[in-house]
Amino acid sequence: MPMSNNGKEQEIKNYWERNNIGQSILGLLVAEGKDLDKLTVEDLAQMDHFHTGGKVATVTLAKLANLERGMRVLDVGGGLGGAARTLAIEFGCYVTTIDLTKSYVDTAEMLTTMLRLNDQVKHYVGNALELPFDKSSFDVVWTQNSGMNISNKEQLYAGFHQVLREKGLLVFQEPMAGIIHPPIFPLMWASDESNSFLLTSTEMCKLIEKSGFHMQCWNDFTEKTSKPNPINKNTIQYLIMGEQLKLILESNHRNSNEDRVVMVQAVFQRI
Repeated sequence: MPMSNNGKEQEIKNYWERNNIGQSILGLLVAEGKDLDKLTVEDLAQMDHFHTGGKVATVTLAKLANLERGMRVLDVGGGLGGAARTLAIEFGCYVTTIDLTKSYVDTAEMLTTMLRLNDQVKHYVGNALELPFDKSSFDVVWTQNSGMNISNKEQLYAGFHQVLREKGLLVFQEPMAGIIHPPIFPLMWASDESNSFLLTSTEMCKLIEKSGFHMQCWNDFTEKTSKPNPINKNTIQYLIMGEQLKLILESNHRNSNEDRVVMVQAVFQRI
């Protein structure tokens, strides 16, 4: 979910903000026959993982990083809290999320309360470039599909380095520029190039290492298909993007298959 870019905070907020998203999610869950008094993290999976690969990608990334019970995790761009609740329930982590968009944070708090996870998962509204946390506060900085709207990635990763303890982990899933330029728009995070800031894998790796990290793992997670993914209206992607989702999925298909955008899962250790 969104992080703020220097000088464009309100513009990015306006792009992502949605009214009544929490009630819309609950309505879809009821329509699917879910018992709102007995919700599980699996019940919510189609509704609270607004990133490529959904809950499966979250679990894959957590296993890649060998997350352990009791770890203190900062989820930057935590959105609706799907990843945070998964890390809490399935990996025993204590998770703090921060996200720019208040409606998502409000919804995340509601869903976390419904799953009775308030002691283990906390949600805050805030700017990823101005993290309001003490130095060395976390064992892990986690982020999934959240840095695409930020041009000042040097400041972003410097902030991650500051809040991590020594030898703490930076764990992320992120779209990056492929070998063919430019990407096809619209993208999930931007209607045009004015709010999309992708670096190549090589550029990203060098930038992160320069920020004080050592790479442990770098996996290409790009999905290539013979045709665009079909639209499922009972997902958070459709709820957020509406009919625009059809064009976005068509762009995604071309970007992946034509090597314009690649998806990476990676783990770095703070030096």
